[in-house]
Amino acid sequence: MENSKWIATVAYIWIQCSAGASYTFGIYSAALKSSQGYDQSTLDSVSVFKDIGANIGVLSGLLYDAVTDNHRLSFPWSSRFWTFVGLLGRHGSVLCRLLAYVPFQSSPLDRKMAVKNKWMSTVASIWIQCTSGSLYTFSFYSPALKASQGYDQSTLDTVSVFKDFGANSGVLSGLLYTAVASPFSSITFRGRKGGPWIVLLIGAIQCFLGYFLMWLSVTGMINRPPVPVMCVFMLLAAHGVTFLNTANVVTAVINFPNHSGTIVGIMKGFLGLSGAILLQVYQTVFNTGPTHYILMLSLLPFLNTLLFMSSVRPYETNEVDEKRNINGLSLCSIIVAAYLFTIIILEQAVTLSVPAHIVVFSLLVILLASPLYVAVKPQSTENFEETNTTRLLNSSNQDFLEEHNKNLLQAICTVNFWCLFLTTVTGMGTGLATVNNLAQVGESLGYTSYETSTLVSLWSIWNFMGRFGAGYVSDHFLYKKKWARPVFIAITLALMSVGLCVIASGLPGALYVGSILVGVFYGSQWSLMPTIASEVFGVLHFGTIFNTITIAGPIGSYVISVRVIGYIYDREAAWGGTEDCTGTHCFRLSFLIMAFSTFLGFMIAMMLFLRTRRFYEQIVLRRDGGCR
Repeated sequence: MENSKWIATVAYIWIQCSAGASYTFGIYSAALKSSQGYDQSTLDSVSVFKDIGANIGVLSGLLYDAVTDNHRLSFPWSSRFWTFVGLLGRHGSVLCRLLAYVPFQSSPLDRKMAVKNKWMSTVASIWIQCTSGSLYTFSFYSPALKASQGYDQSTLDTVSVFKDFGANSGVLSGLLYTAVASPFSSITFRGRKGGPWIVLLIGAIQCFLGYFLMWLSVTGMINRPPVPVMCVFMLLAAHGVTFLNTANVVTAVINFPNHSGTIVGIMKGFLGLSGAILLQVYQTVFNTGPTHYILMLSLLPFLNTLLFMSSVRPYETNEVDEKRNINGLSLCSIIVAAYLFTIIILEQAVTLSVPAHIVVFSLLVILLASPLYVAVKPQSTENFEETNTTRLLNSSNQDFLEEHNKNLLQAICTVNFWCLFLTTVTGMGTGLATVNNLAQVGESLGYTSYETSTLVSLWSIWNFMGRFGAGYVSDHFLYKKKWARPVFIAITLALMSVGLCVIASGLPGALYVGSILVGVFYGSQWSLMPTIASEVFGVLHFGTIFNTITIAGPIGSYVISVRVIGYIYDREAAWGGTEDCTGTHCFRLSFLIMAFSTFLGFMIAMMLFLRTRRFYEQIVLRRDGGCR
């Protein structure tokens, strides 16, 4: 013990020896000034933020007081790894020390710390989700890809198809999670039980390789790859995102089985906002062209995942009043979304200066750090109980577990699976087709480029509102009114059909109203479908099953985009004797067909509701123990 104390002291000294970067600003400020074209006033503004950041240590002190008592290391290797990562920032060592500590016994005090770490796991997942939305920004860097590789629009669309395919083919990530990260898995890694960190690490590596190889191609550092090779790069990057999303969503559902709808909505909501967050990071730090943005996409999600992956773990504790703290996370997500909404509108109206960008980004970082308050709030030592995962392992409920936890093959053989699959085809398929053609619809209806770019930018906000709102509202009605959750898929698809009809009308301002309706209720599918899959088919193979159902999205999008929208648009343009079509007739029939398809989805969802109504009353509520 004495040796450990002195070794720790030496380690702290060595860390301090490399933590004085802020004192050397005078050395590299000249390069910063000349390369960015700053005048002295702008450079001084940057220096002020350096001084503010270096002298605001209140957060690190609060975190240290909150998390360092009565903890012991769970992973001996993680402390050394996080110490290295801590060199990335002045507060990194404190944050890494926070994330390396986990409970080790089952005493009341240690169980209290397990609850805290469950919340820290959730916060770590949220932060990983915040940098996992690179696929939503394809339209930002695709021009650089197109110009550097000499692609025509058709070739670029082919690359985009591989992006969508990779982003919605998460079956492997689900199988891997079941094998190495499920609480019921017995697989070990170097003598230790596996965990979600394995899934996150593999996903981060795929993202890094995909975008880094793409960046090398765009910059000419490697020979121009053939189109199929570039498609593989895009597929690799997109496929890696499914590993990150699967690990975070499945772990959250395991940790909060009583509030699965809300927690899935939070995770999916931050993923929906991550595109806007990544662009804010880029505009503040780089803003030198899409080429550097591709490099940022290869590094930022990779490093961010490495930093937080060891904290994402399932825990076998549950709080009696955890709903209050989940509401706190919900409030944080709503505030972040509202802030991004304000910034998007502001940036469309005025051009922000460099100091303004720094202020905007600093406030965003503070808001993204706000979930830490929930994670470190004192928890009562009496405020916990066994989770349903543990309770279900008791002998009295073992038969229940075996009966209602299905693997992928068993799920595929059920009518409920195909009902959920078909509603996903209609809901997610029409939503993807709408956002992919939103700008072109605006052009055909006579909207300005400013108006169409605003519509596309705001889509992520409406998407977030649907993802979060559907999960939260469905949880409330499930536990308060005992409404089976599939009824909310039916409701959202019906309202989505109305939104598509509004767009088809072509009336003044209809595209604004319709895009809000479609965006919100399209986003709701992303939280409702995974939650229903976890409840109907169980959590043992949840990652595999919901990722299999997700494949329905790009299938529906392909059929609607290519076989409906593309075909009808080209036909209308040919009749007019031009390459481009202008007028309401260009997309009216397409959107009416899409509205009819979502109405069919509504009918299928109602059938699923009727089939599972008794299940939710007798099984899900019994398993989850009611609302808290």
